[in-house]
Amino acid sequence: MTAVTLKDVAERAGVSIKTVSNVVRDAPRVSPATRERVMRAVRELGYRPNPSARRLRTGRSGLIALAVPELTTPYFADLAHHVRTEATALGLTVLIEETLEDPAEELRLATGVGASLLDGVILSPLHVTTAELVPVAHEFPLVLLGERSYEPAHVVADHVLIDNVAAARDATAHLAGLGRTRIAAIGADRKASATSRQRLEGFQRALHDAGLPFDPRLAPPVKDFDRRNGLLAMRALLDLPADARPDAVFAFSDMLAVGAQRAVHEAGLDVPGDIALAGVDGSQEALYSTPSLTTVVPDLTAVASLAVKCLAARIRSETRPPFEVHVAPHWLEERESTTGRRVPLAP
Repeated sequence: MTAVTLKDVAERAGVSIKTVSNVVRDAPRVSPATRERVMRAVRELGYRPNPSARRLRTGRSGLIALAVPELTTPYFADLAHHVRTEATALGLTVLIEETLEDPAEELRLATGVGASLLDGVILSPLHVTTAELVPVAHEFPLVLLGERSYEPAHVVADHVLIDNVAAARDATAHLAGLGRTRIAAIGADRKASATSRQRLEGFQRALHDAGLPFDPRLAPPVKDFDRRNGLLAMRALLDLPADARPDAVFAFSDMLAVGAQRAVHEAGLDVPGDIALAGVDGSQEALYSTPSLTTVVPDLTAVASLAVKCLAARIRSETRPPFEVHVAPHWLEERESTTGRRVPLAP
């Protein structure tokens, strides 16, 4: 098949080749209506930029990478889909990398080592530190995802995140508002990650707001945010003396919550009658589980859009503008695992 060219797109959209070039490079001074008309032609014709030609012309390849800990986690799989969609709209091609939580691999990608064909990287790190990024902060276009604690003067890369303290507080406050008084947290001490620390902080703040005590026995440590660790943690909670067992659980991920739900079922107990459950991630698994899982939904479209646009701007910039931290929205989806009310799925 003959490759689709800028000229083909220009003819379909009824604009000049220069205008098409400006749109796919996300150049300024193109009206929203024209941009939409060009992007519609790009989608209809299946146009893909030629990286070799682009690199010769602009010094850039149009290739970026998204690096995540693992693609087997639904959250990161969904994130990859949204990042690819947003990047394609800007004429960028995305390579997907799995770091598998390897600190050396995270640092390699964060600093652009061995990435001669890449214009920049969107990285969701677990181990790379601020100190490791300082020497190369302005040398390679980088956007970080996920939860880190920063003082404004110590931001060393553009960063997109959700407010994890607020997210955990919202979920826990929902459980307390249902009259639950012994609320457990599953997800503490996950390799001392910022995500775990911040969600535990939000959990404790919500308990304080509701006048409920924090019982360390109700926050069993987990090694990972997966189904098996949720199952094991919930079994440990159910092994507590009868007067100490929880009547509600906030899990720090949907996968932990799904595992916990399985343990409750094994014990012959009812969700939410005996134990109400809530998670975080807004995964499809949460929607289709039985009962459907109440969850905090991060706006992944916003996360991806902010990350891709930040990276594209950093790649194009000939100066070194200050780094920025962007907070994406989130919301709580109340479902059967806490309210007991049936949630019909769309036909």
